[in-house]
Amino acid sequence: MTTVLPTILIIDDESAILDALRILLKNEGFDVATAQGGKAGLEQLKQGAPDIVLTDVRMPQITGIDILSAVRQQDPETPVILMTAQASLQTAIQAVNEGAFYYIQKPFSNDDLLAILRRAAEHRRLRAENKQLKQEIRRRERSVQAKPLGRSPIFQEVLRLAEQVAPTESTVLIQGESGTGKEVIARYIHDLSARNDGQFLSINCGALPESLLESELFGHVRGSFTGAVRDKQGLFAAARGGTFFLDEIGEMTPATQVKLLRVLQEREAIPVGGTEAVPVDVRVVAATNRDLDEEVKRGRFRTDLFYRLNVIAIHLPPLRDRRDDIPTLAKAFLERIAREHGNKPKELSAEALDAIMAFDWPGNVRELENALERAVVLTTKGDTIPASALPVKLTERRAEPLVAQKEHQNPTLEVIERAYISWVLQAEGGNKSRAADVLGIDPSTLYRKLSKYEGNAPPPTSPPSASPPAPSPE
Repeated sequence: MTTVLPTILIIDDESAILDALRILLKNEGFDVATAQGGKAGLEQLKQGAPDIVLTDVRMPQITGIDILSAVRQQDPETPVILMTAQASLQTAIQAVNEGAFYYIQKPFSNDDLLAILRRAAEHRRLRAENKQLKQEIRRRERSVQAKPLGRSPIFQEVLRLAEQVAPTESTVLIQGESGTGKEVIARYIHDLSARNDGQFLSINCGALPESLLESELFGHVRGSFTGAVRDKQGLFAAARGGTFFLDEIGEMTPATQVKLLRVLQEREAIPVGGTEAVPVDVRVVAATNRDLDEEVKRGRFRTDLFYRLNVIAIHLPPLRDRRDDIPTLAKAFLERIAREHGNKPKELSAEALDAIMAFDWPGNVRELENALERAVVLTTKGDTIPASALPVKLTERRAEPLVAQKEHQNPTLEVIERAYISWVLQAEGGNKSRAADVLGIDPSTLYRKLSKYEGNAPPPTSPPSASPPAPSPE
């Protein structure tokens, strides 16, 4: 079996030494790159981390200790060997404390240097194998412990795709209605990936105004805007080595879409008000409840960004299409609620189970969980949850007409208003903030009206025939 020797970056300010070492190490089968001076060495490191770094200590402007620090920040597993003609005990101690693999004094014999490099190569190989083995063990453990619940064939297909793409570095786009568990799948992908040692950070792109969202994503420099009293690290930088989950990506403004596209293409981010790019080393998982194909056609979402995000597409089915999973989810939620309160898990009565199985769950898994938590709180006697403890809309399946159905019967203002709000919500893809703008009312007013209506009426596919005016703000 052929042993593949690692790549080595040699950094020295003397070209003669670089040439001699390059010839020596290439003849020994190493893959060698050189950089003359510390500044050139840092630029070379930005192109990609080598397996071993061999650098001189005393160089103008940027020293070998600076190189060591940069390498440790980029990849702590990379062995760094320092060489100098003017060795001192203080420098050697500093080098060891900074994490240097070895400290060799010039002039040195070729055999001594080759022996050190081979030890460094073996050290790197063993550390890499050990890390890979630990990751595989953790991956298997997490795949069992944190596997999202669901046995239905349609959901099992989602899990198989998630497990298949998790070990790769591909960008993933998760699409599905609100409440279907897009973040759960994103976390599952992270747990099964090689980045599971890193952080899983997330942000809701629709929850922040444009200026604040850009600051959170890319960071900012002091004085870039009012209130920026100090430099701030962005989440792309903070998630280095991990996974960054961008929820509700369809809500992002065109200007922010352009900046996100640059990050995905160049793998670097420029903080707000800054000029120096910050390297980005994250796996991006995005999610949306919108049809981005339709958003692209309407000009609301950039085509190039869509294709960058849509490398791997995962479509989460709504709960009404996976009803076989409802009992499993309900049992898990009831057990979780019981643990949090230190109680014995309650069970659903036959009538309550029939009710949750028959309901369409427009809010999907999240709505089911909230309904069960409410039911547990309202069940004060016994361990069985009656149907009466469930939200009224689950047990009262009455059909209320949106407009007058009987001859000579005029619709009430409330029915017309309700129909108009439902139609606007559907037209805006369920986005309540934009629907409130279209209706000319505050979002809080819209939420009160929706709470009053309890969401029982299905949204119409066309505007009500009475053509009512938009409801006035309360």
